[in-house]
Amino acid sequence: MLRLLLLFTVVPLTELVLLLMLADYAGWQFTVALVLLTGISGAALARWQGLRCLHRVQQQAVAGQIPADSLMDGVMILVAAVLLVTPGVLTDVVGFALLVPPMRFLIKRGVRRYMEARLRAFRQSADVPSDFDDAPHDRVIDVRVTDSDDESE
Repeated sequence: MLRLLLLFTVVPLTELVLLLMLADYAGWQFTVALVLLTGISGAALARWQGLRCLHRVQQQAVAGQIPADSLMDGVMILVAAVLLVTPGVLTDVVGFALLVPPMRFLIKRGVRRYMEARLRAFRQSADVPSDFDDAPHDRVIDVRVTDSDDESE
């Protein structure tokens, strides 16, 4: 809850202050032009990279591979597009950073580590075996399936 409060109050307030400072320093015309330019160029870059990402996902799916990495790229490109069309300096910096493939790689690695740590914590708290080989094999259920319509038996 606190994170959402900070996200929806502190970030826009910071963006407003930065835009006002930039307008005071460089002029309001430059500031408006910068906001428009970053919005248009960011949307075009995000569209281009998004289409490339979609193509990679389709190729991996056709090849029978799970496109998890490409799907994460797609989500980050979508977030970048939203941030870039949002007026602001900080959102533009983060949005353009998400369009840089090495930056996405670092973020994906961090997200993967975070998710693995959360999964390990869940397994430990729920006492879930981490691997099928660790699962208890003390109960064996033997099942024989017969077809009741088959009169030969």
